[in-house]
Amino acid sequence: MPLALLALAIGAFGIGTTEFVIMGLLPQVAGDFGVSIPTAGLLVTGYALGVVIGAPLMTVLGTKVPRKRMLMLLMGLFILGNLLSAVAPSFSVMLIGRVVASLAHGAFFGIGSVVAAELVAPDKKAGAIAMMFTGLTVANVVGVPLGTLVGQSVGWRVTFAIVAGLGVIGLAGIAKLVPDLPKPEGVRLRHELAAFKNTQVLLAMAMTVLGFGGVFAAITYIAPMMTHVAGFADGSVTWLLVLFGLGMVGGNLVGGKFADRALMPMLYVSLGSLAVVLALFTVTAHNKIAAAVTIALIGALGFATVPPLQKRVLDQAHGAPTLASAVNIGAFNLGNALSAWLGGIVIAAGFGYTAPNWVGAVLAAAALVLAILSAALERRTSARRAVVAAGTPSEQRTAVHH
Repeated sequence: MPLALLALAIGAFGIGTTEFVIMGLLPQVAGDFGVSIPTAGLLVTGYALGVVIGAPLMTVLGTKVPRKRMLMLLMGLFILGNLLSAVAPSFSVMLIGRVVASLAHGAFFGIGSVVAAELVAPDKKAGAIAMMFTGLTVANVVGVPLGTLVGQSVGWRVTFAIVAGLGVIGLAGIAKLVPDLPKPEGVRLRHELAAFKNTQVLLAMAMTVLGFGGVFAAITYIAPMMTHVAGFADGSVTWLLVLFGLGMVGGNLVGGKFADRALMPMLYVSLGSLAVVLALFTVTAHNKIAAAVTIALIGALGFATVPPLQKRVLDQAHGAPTLASAVNIGAFNLGNALSAWLGGIVIAAGFGYTAPNWVGAVLAAAALVLAILSAALERRTSARRAVVAAGTPSEQRTAVHH
């Protein structure tokens, strides 16, 4: 794997850290600004919405900019947003800083996925994408716990200043290590938008929303589930999330490796297994050891879907993949928001803290159905093309008609 992937992974590490570290620092931030915890939660919601909006917006703005330069500009935006958060004199200014940082998120991973895939041979593309996303998964194992510890010990502003420093390292790495890849000739915004007319691209994005949504339906409510149902102490939630992060790292690497060999079978296995494990979590959540193992499995199976889904979008949006790739990153965050909302509904309805696991299982199962449907449509299209290419004139007319 090219060394340039390390630079992309460092940028991904910083982005992953700033996205999730705020969850462990909400009480400190709320106390300093004199706002309620739900109000401070807008720092999480605002970031997620910024990713959904910023992914297509920043990618469209960067259609005329070489990809390396655009990646550097995005890291600059990320640094600016985190510095603004670190020095924010008021809650509203910090919220603006969070949104500014989030605007870089989707486009960085979207453009970065395209660049990573172009740096390696065709049979190594998913592995290269997985290597970049390793930075995001490692952030949940190392960056988020350390950032939370620093924020609780010496102040949350220091945490965001350090994250901005990570952005500087990522920017320097991209400038030094990522080659100046030539911009594809003839690719215009209308070509990028045309990818969304492809049913397979839309199906892949729907799988992303539902599949990863299944993961966050459970993980969003992991703290009350583990303390009230499994009987863990409040302080144990941190290392349970580290287990989840370790599962993410392993699942991401395995998903990237096997997606290069058999992409759709990898999706079948990971999504099907994820649905089963999430359903079982309603039972294993009542036992400490079983719950810990299940959390790691959810992280592994959930992130095993990321490289194949991202590669699926790149493959189906061939010729103009950048915007579709970035929008698919937004789809992950849309899935997070959707599943968190649905999980909250079933808890509020009185079904208990384990009820979101059933929501996650249904979402993952729905993603599996879409994967099977996508493959069936692809086989049908390939069969038609084969008939048109080799059949008699009457057979060709029949194939085109059907």
